[in-house]
Amino acid sequence: MNKLTNRWLVLAIVSTALLLIVVDMTVLYTALPRLTHDLGATGAQKLWIVNAYALAVAGLLPGAGTLGDRVGAKRMFLVGLVIFAVASAAAAFAPTAAALIAARVLLAVGAAAMMPATLAIIRHTFDDADERALAIGIWAAVAAGGAALGPVLGGALLAHFWWGSVFLINVPIVLVAWPLAAWLIEGRPGDASRHWDAWASLYLLGTLVALALAIKTAGQRAPSLGVISLALVVGLGCAALFVRRQRRAASPLIDFTLFAERRFAGGVAAALVAALALVGLELVLAQRLQLVAGLTPLDAALVILPVPLAAFVAGPLAGLALRRMAALPLMALALLVAALGTLGVAITHAALGWPLLVWLAVLGAGLGAVMTGASSSIMHHAPPERAGMAASMEEVSYELGGALGVALLGSVLGGVYAARLALPQGVSPTARDSLDQALLAAESLPPAVAQNLIALAQTAFDQAFNVVVWVTAALLLLCAGALAWVSRPSFTRHATQTQRLPWIRLCRSTGSAPLRGRDL
Repeated sequence: MNKLTNRWLVLAIVSTALLLIVVDMTVLYTALPRLTHDLGATGAQKLWIVNAYALAVAGLLPGAGTLGDRVGAKRMFLVGLVIFAVASAAAAFAPTAAALIAARVLLAVGAAAMMPATLAIIRHTFDDADERALAIGIWAAVAAGGAALGPVLGGALLAHFWWGSVFLINVPIVLVAWPLAAWLIEGRPGDASRHWDAWASLYLLGTLVALALAIKTAGQRAPSLGVISLALVVGLGCAALFVRRQRRAASPLIDFTLFAERRFAGGVAAALVAALALVGLELVLAQRLQLVAGLTPLDAALVILPVPLAAFVAGPLAGLALRRMAALPLMALALLVAALGTLGVAITHAALGWPLLVWLAVLGAGLGAVMTGASSSIMHHAPPERAGMAASMEEVSYELGGALGVALLGSVLGGVYAARLALPQGVSPTARDSLDQALLAAESLPPAVAQNLIALAQTAFDQAFNVVVWVTAALLLLCAGALAWVSRPSFTRHATQTQRLPWIRLCRSTGSAPLRGRDL
């Protein structure tokens, strides 16, 4: 088998592994109503079942990227595949909500080991710049389309199997991918001099979990100010310890001077916002289609299908467009397209007709192009010796964006739902926790009361859904405007950049490369 064939097979292997990782972020969306009912999960447990995976991945990725630079990308990739398969089996047969949350955290460990390795392997495998741009475009299309494909896959499996099948399907795929990866991927030695800081990883993970807890608690029916305050204190404390440790470390997990390069920083911001919009919108849309519109999981998945299809098409096309267009303007334009698609969803979602499908395709195309531009911008503007770190930062942006999408938009959904729901007399206040809880409560009520409760709860959920969609559109527009502003032609000289953005001057004093006008 010649070298040309080998490198595209390697791309296929790492893209398959990436597909498993990103699908697992969203595959539960169509399974969530059935899973919540079968395990008796509360509203809070439901959000943690979804979010534990993304939060743990985001917290572990920087450490995993640096560890991959130390021990080698191939070794990290193979170990991650094994952990992912074991955790998938544990999640499939979890007997309780708590056990499923624990299995999702173990899944995150395997995913965090693999994700930085996938991009590092691509960078090492493709020497030609044009081929590498196309490969990264395909990688980004898989990342965007895979996350969007998750609900579709979940709906298809639930049409024939129990909810655990959405995890169990990972096992045979890993059994095929592992020996192929061991055979085809070049085993490059890592840099044993690189220091791996486990404490910094724990501080970062503590920051993300504590802040997510504060956001989710704030969105509950009766939020506890004590819990919110304690979570904020712990989160900010862990963040301060993390930043302090990184600034003192000879080999930090995150080199903050990388953010002095505006294309790198812009890529991180765009990836975070795109993932937030994609994951958050799919979460609330999948629930609305099933719990309000009354669709089956498979039918709901088919409605969402235009998002991944459009993302798969737009990703490689955006990779080709990057040969003629700078990354920042491309990402700004793609975010604007995604915002337009989101606004279209807000207007047409009630009818469930072809206009909704068209606007979902516009949304998917915009987000797919954003993720391609972000991946290319991040990976092309980090030094080669920081490939693992840059890859981990890029993937942290996606995972953290997804986690924020669930935490922020899920909390907005829950908070508005609880505020808008007027409970009939005699109904338990737990019906305010979520629409799932209201439907569960209706099962034990007299028919007339149950019907009234269901109608009120669905109306409140629809109102909350509208708020979430408009908030998402606003975030996409704000990010598009910010990227368009920093890529203005007037920002073409070093002095102007330093004067307008003093934080870049501070970062540059620690050793980052100077910016050039053509880099904008």
